[in-house]
Amino acid sequence: MSATENKFQRNRSLFQNASPAILPSLLLCDFSNLEREVRQLEEAGVEVLHLDVMDGHFVPNLSYGMPIVESLRRITDLALDVHLMISEPAKYAMQFVQAGADAITFHIEAMPAPQTLLEEIRATGVLSGLAINPSTDMARLRPFAEYCDMILIMSVEAGFGGQSFNPTALERLKEMKSTIGDRVLLEVDGGVNDATIHSCVSAGADLLVVGSALFRQADYCQAMTRLQAAMQ
Repeated sequence: MSATENKFQRNRSLFQNASPAILPSLLLCDFSNLEREVRQLEEAGVEVLHLDVMDGHFVPNLSYGMPIVESLRRITDLALDVHLMISEPAKYAMQFVQAGADAITFHIEAMPAPQTLLEEIRATGVLSGLAINPSTDMARLRPFAEYCDMILIMSVEAGFGGQSFNPTALERLKEMKSTIGDRVLLEVDGGVNDATIHSCVSAGADLLVVGSALFRQADYCQAMTRLQAAMQ
């Protein structure tokens, strides 16, 4: 087995063995104390970090890019799940691979013919996947599901804060689970909290991206315990 194949199997095992896993979205963390935040998340039992990359074009907000991924890779062995909310994913995906990403998802809305990029990312040993907004017809994603290692079902429109959880995501998770089984990891992002997390897991979600339900709490360990209890 080649080094790249070993890397891919390692990454896949990291994500599969963590499932169902709570993935903190670092958008809300304290970037002035990034290493301290990461250590607190590690102590709370987090296994995967979720990184939302926004370009101010595909979505109206700007977040961070490769330097943050590189910084995180230097200070932690936790898996890094990079969600590209950008207009030209093919232009930048390999830079995120080099920065240390373990998984990369990009939007079907940004790249209607994604097969080549999915295969290029996977060929580096990094998990590759597609994300889809709740307002986008699933028919656009279905033909490419077989080329994905992950599918990210957005339960809010990407890039907009303060939105309520869209239950359409639950039907989409169920559909994907029934058609692709356990071959592809299913991820859900947006409005996941104590009240919605159980429904997401029941619908088939393997990876659950959490923001304010964790980072708006005083104690990450207690917040993780509550979320894990709610999953059950």
